[in-house]
Amino acid sequence: MREFSVPATFEVGAHDTIVSSVYSHERDDPDHVIFKRLVDGEWTDVTAAQAAGQIRSAALGLIAEGVQPGDRVAVLSATRYEWPILDFAILSIGALTVPIYETSSAEQVKFVLSNSGAVLAFAETDAHAEKIEALRGELPDLRKVFQIEGSGTLALDALAEAGKSVDPSELDTRLAGIKSADPATLIYTSGTTGQPKGCQLTHSNLVYEIRGAKECFPTLLTKGERMLVFLPLAHVLARAITIAAFANKVTLGFTSDIKNLVPMFAVFKPTLVVSVPRVFEKVYNTAEQNARDDGKGRIFEIAANTAIEWSEAQDKGGPGLLLRAKHALFDRLVYGKLRAALGGECHAAISGGAPLGVRLGHFYRGVGLTIYEGYGLTETSAAITVNRLDDFKVGTVGKPLPGNSVRINDDGELLVRGGVVFSGYWKNEEETKKVFSADPGDEANPWFHTGDLGALDDDNFLTIVGRKKEIIVTAGGKNVAPALLEDRLRAHPLISQAMCVGDAKPFIAALITIDPEVFPGWKQRHGKNDDATVADLADDPDLVAEIDLAIKEANQAVSKAEAIRKFRVLPVDFTEDTGELTPTMKVKRNVVVQKFAADIEALYG
Repeated sequence: MREFSVPATFEVGAHDTIVSSVYSHERDDPDHVIFKRLVDGEWTDVTAAQAAGQIRSAALGLIAEGVQPGDRVAVLSATRYEWPILDFAILSIGALTVPIYETSSAEQVKFVLSNSGAVLAFAETDAHAEKIEALRGELPDLRKVFQIEGSGTLALDALAEAGKSVDPSELDTRLAGIKSADPATLIYTSGTTGQPKGCQLTHSNLVYEIRGAKECFPTLLTKGERMLVFLPLAHVLARAITIAAFANKVTLGFTSDIKNLVPMFAVFKPTLVVSVPRVFEKVYNTAEQNARDDGKGRIFEIAANTAIEWSEAQDKGGPGLLLRAKHALFDRLVYGKLRAALGGECHAAISGGAPLGVRLGHFYRGVGLTIYEGYGLTETSAAITVNRLDDFKVGTVGKPLPGNSVRINDDGELLVRGGVVFSGYWKNEEETKKVFSADPGDEANPWFHTGDLGALDDDNFLTIVGRKKEIIVTAGGKNVAPALLEDRLRAHPLISQAMCVGDAKPFIAALITIDPEVFPGWKQRHGKNDDATVADLADDPDLVAEIDLAIKEANQAVSKAEAIRKFRVLPVDFTEDTGELTPTMKVKRNVVVQKFAADIEALYG
């Protein structure tokens, strides 16, 4: 059993909250551009004073609507400017924000609204509002639904009007009454199995996250930096980094238009990008695909390998003369274009939500965009470990944020505790008891069982090996953590998703889906019919050969007993709409096993 702790260099006071920065920025730096808002296709400046004014009027409106401290208020919306304004307004009056993914089904929306007992809800569109209104008869606690965009009076305008009837001093009273120990939000886990659980995070949890992040990234989270938030704000990673960036005066922009990110980057020019590995994988795969389509695939391959070698050399005394010359050449030919795709001024990125992969980590570092990978869960207020500017190792998820500890249990499970760790699930003592275990040496500070398998190296950097519940036990009794194989396969440009199977079977096999954006270019290069679908070409020798090569490369990372022996190309990709993926792009393994049972059986036929 190994354990490692990083002590906090700061204290969280009894009245420290995540909303106090709204009003301190207004007071101390009112003209600072804290937000850029997309209006009619143009980015317009919003100062700290203007943002605080909108937040204040919305908060007074919520008071006028009868929202009390401790009440839950839901936000069903994609990432957009109004999201943080409403969030800070809800927090300002001592209420709790309950985020709901805009892609949630009616059943999921009903569960979250019912379980949380939300008294008000903000719906982004007409369709979202209609979805909630159709459920009103089954939601006795829900009093009103406001709409962020669409027909009728919009939410911020309606709240501003309602708030005129409230004495402004009432907001000051509410703010003064909030304690750091008070709950700030209920975030429901997306759940790859079973019903979602409401994670109750306090102001203190999130203040620890903010201050820990600032200590790890002092020059990234500071005034003068710019960040474009495009991940769902219903997810803890985007929400926590937004709050941390705001607290440290980073200028923030918001969009959910993922398809037009590149042109947006060109105008917004972020200096910092926060994303999940899938986005970084897609950027790499698209660049590689474009190079192949232009007949420059071999040049890109050499450039990528040079970037990786250059990054690896940084940890081994530095690159030699020849490598420096090659790197400088490809910086002009290739790397500069990749940086330009992110706006040309981005100098760092933060990744979480899933493993990034060593090769990809070295590649981006080599092209001049170091990705600082971290690890966390909803239950840990986003990151609990991270690679920091002054303490960094590619392929790991770093060390604990200040004020937190990690332990590797005897069975390999990662246990954590500290300032960012939540205290329990909303109205679910049974599940709460399952995930905490007392420490005989410190009974007041129990360990949270993450369900992930981890390892600490000699320098105390953490690596995530896989999910405990996802361990595959073959018929021969071999325990296999599929995450390493799956992550390596997803790094291939042609592969969208990969899921290993093999429970109680004689060997490990894999289900493979093809990336629909890459597939047309692949068909063209290999002389296939433009109209051919993945189903048409699932057994095509060229396609099978390329996937087989990717399988062999992935197998190099594991023992012979853990290696993938057979695979099957599925006719369709996994998506959230069809139920195989969560909103955070995690595979719902139980759903896939049920849906593709015949394909799995065919692998062992």
